[in-house]
Amino acid sequence: SAFSSYISQWIPVNYTTEGGWDNKTYYAQQEIVAAAKWFANQGPWSVMNKTFTAPTNDTHDYLSWAPYYWADCSNVGNTTELTPQQVWEECNYTPKDGQFSPDVRLVNDTGAFQAMSDAVFYNTLAYKITGDESYAKQSAWFIDTWFTNNQTNMNPNLNWAQVQRGANGSHGGTHTGVLDLHGMTKVVSAILVLRALASPSWTNTLDTAMNDWCTQYVNWLLTNDIALEEKAATNNHGSFYYSQTSAIQVLIGDYTAAKATLQEFFDGIYQNQITANGDQPLESARTRPYHYRAYNAAAIITINRIADYMGWNTWNITTKDGVTVKEAVDYAMTMPAGSEDPTELYPDVAAMASYYKDPNNKYSGWLAQQDNTYPGQAYYFWEQPMTDSGLKVYIDASGSVQSGTAPSGSNSGSSTGSNGSKSGAAAIAAAPVVSFGVAALVGAVVAAAL
Repeated sequence: SAFSSYISQWIPVNYTTEGGWDNKTYYAQQEIVAAAKWFANQGPWSVMNKTFTAPTNDTHDYLSWAPYYWADCSNVGNTTELTPQQVWEECNYTPKDGQFSPDVRLVNDTGAFQAMSDAVFYNTLAYKITGDESYAKQSAWFIDTWFTNNQTNMNPNLNWAQVQRGANGSHGGTHTGVLDLHGMTKVVSAILVLRALASPSWTNTLDTAMNDWCTQYVNWLLTNDIALEEKAATNNHGSFYYSQTSAIQVLIGDYTAAKATLQEFFDGIYQNQITANGDQPLESARTRPYHYRAYNAAAIITINRIADYMGWNTWNITTKDGVTVKEAVDYAMTMPAGSEDPTELYPDVAAMASYYKDPNNKYSGWLAQQDNTYPGQAYYFWEQPMTDSGLKVYIDASGSVQSGTAPSGSNSGSSTGSNGSKSGAAAIAAAPVVSFGVAALVGAVVAAAL
């Protein structure tokens, strides 16, 4: 896909619902609408679409396998080739940090959830951008299918997430599996937008059913031993536990609990996550340090935005070394990506420009050097205010953002920088109402951390 699945996001609800956005975000808006259509074409998604089930034999149970555990069959002593089932049951499994086991996505509830959360995220934004109710209808359908429709929904727990397979395996879910649903922040913020805009597609019945599901699930997060072990994790796993839990508490209207959850984060594991120079040692120690620095920073940014939604400014709460996520991103910007995906850090950098302001163009200048199409990337829409560095971009026929001026005869004009941007949302065509069949997202690889 040409479209980004961001590590972690929280739609700024008031900014989105109020409209009146800067004209220079026009192409980012176009990119969002194109992404909404692409993701919607893959859905809906359901835990029912997997070939294998948890030992409960209940397909409604979410299932995933620990992604970084690899089979080592030297203990078996077999003389003939083992079947996959024999490998999973008889071989020992050993961890290889940051390396995905080749068959781990044969069960892809993880990829399905990520795709669903992205579809809901983009389609809800596209609903406001275009004014076309069909996008809200898609979001509501995807949420209903995954969470609330009795025929297709997921049971509200992660008892079988990131199971460690093998003779030496966990024979149940592990705490790292709680991370699989860190994209709940995208879903929750999208629902808050649908509520605020009083979308006819987001019915009282669906809202009540989603609140019921989330009430059961947050109770699991707050009481289950697996979940509490994840809460105790001091790295990105713990951060995403707090972002996911507080988001759901906001959704069900328990702001007191949500604020207490975030306070516990800032008073607890956050204090040791960022050192005086901005390093995140627990992330830098990993086999993919560039990814993990961006990953945990994204979680902290999301936590700050959840607090923003409740009217609480947490952006300047410091760690014990007197620094914030700003210093974490500043440090990450100085480190080479090497063979890792450099784009993972870009939305974090844009968030710094948006929140902390960018008077010397430190962040926008760095982004312009790394990616001269950034004013057309989806994140540029909500990371405002932020300069476009005068860069020209356009959206090509595939929905990809390109640098420069659109070829003559194409449907997409090019932006001319902030001095000559087109008037935005009204010019974006509404999408037709399309009925999509059930399909699984093929080949989704999720960078789930351990």
